[in-house]
Amino acid sequence: MAEDYYKILGVSKKASDKELKKAYRKLAMKYHPDHAKGDKSAEEKFKQISEAYAVLSDKEKRKQYDQFGSAGFHQRFSQEDIFRGFDFSDILREFGFGGANFSGGRGGGSRFSFGSGSPFGSFSRQPGQSKGSDLVYELPLTLREVAAGTNKVVNFQHKGRSEKMTVKIPKGMISGKKLRIAGKGEPSDYGGPPGDLFIQAKVLEDSEFQAESYDLSMTREVKVSEAILGTQINILTLDGKELNLKIPPGTKHKTKMRIPGQGLPHMRGSGRGDLFIHVHISTPKKLTDKQRKLVEKLAAAGL
Repeated sequence: MAEDYYKILGVSKKASDKELKKAYRKLAMKYHPDHAKGDKSAEEKFKQISEAYAVLSDKEKRKQYDQFGSAGFHQRFSQEDIFRGFDFSDILREFGFGGANFSGGRGGGSRFSFGSGSPFGSFSRQPGQSKGSDLVYELPLTLREVAAGTNKVVNFQHKGRSEKMTVKIPKGMISGKKLRIAGKGEPSDYGGPPGDLFIQAKVLEDSEFQAESYDLSMTREVKVSEAILGTQINILTLDGKELNLKIPPGTKHKTKMRIPGQGLPHMRGSGRGDLFIHVHISTPKKLTDKQRKLVEKLAAAGL
C-alpha cells in the first residue's frame, strides 16, 4: 500500500500513541470482518487500517515512515517487515474480538488474506495456514567455486539453536542467486509450517578477473611496439585453459576484446558468459639511450 497511513487512521502526524490506539480501535470496531461479514470493501479497509497501525504504533517504523515518506518506506520494508513484532491477537482481544481468529488460531471468523508478505496470512477456520519467516544466509564464493561448483558447509541459527549442514553449490551460482532449502526457516507462531532457508551467493573479489553477471574481464598489458606492429599474447582462462589472443597492428590503449564462451557457466541451462580482455599499452617512464635515439628517429620520421 502507498496510501498515507495518517489519513487512513484519521489522525495528525503529531498524534500520540494513545490517539493512534483510540483511532484504530474505533475503525477496527467498524470494519472488522465479524462486524461486516461479506462486505469486501470493509475487509479491504480493515487490512489498510491494520497495516497503518502496525507501522505507526512502532516507534522505529514510524520514524522511518516519517523520514522517507510512503514510497520510500515501502522500498525499504516488505509486508513481512511491516507486521513483524505486531501482535494482532493481543490487540484484538483487548478490543473484544477474541484475538484467535487469524490463520493458525483456535477460533472461527471470516476468511480474507492480508497478502503473501504478511505473517498473519488470512482469517480462516483452518489451522496451520500461516508459514514461518524465511531465512537468508549469505554465502561467500570464489570465482573458481562458481565456475566449477562445490560443496560448502554452512552454519546458521535455526529454531533458536545453531545448525550445520553441507550444501551442494551448482555451477554458475553468481552473486544474488539463491538455493531454497525447504523447512529450515523460522517456525510459525501460528501453528503453520516453518519457513524456508535461502542460500544466497556473494562472489568474492578476485585478484585477476572481474565478474559482471556471467561475463568475466581481465586486463593485459602490451608494449608500445607490440600495439603498433601487432602481436600475440597468451591468456589463461579461469578454467586453466591457455589461449592465444591476436593483438592486431594499431591497437589503441584500453581496447576491449571479446573471447566468447570463456566466462562463467549459466546456473540453469547450457551456455556460458564471455571473457573480455582490456588491452593496456604500457608506456615506459624511463628510456635507455638506445631507446631514446630510436624514438627520436621515429618522431623525425613522422610517427
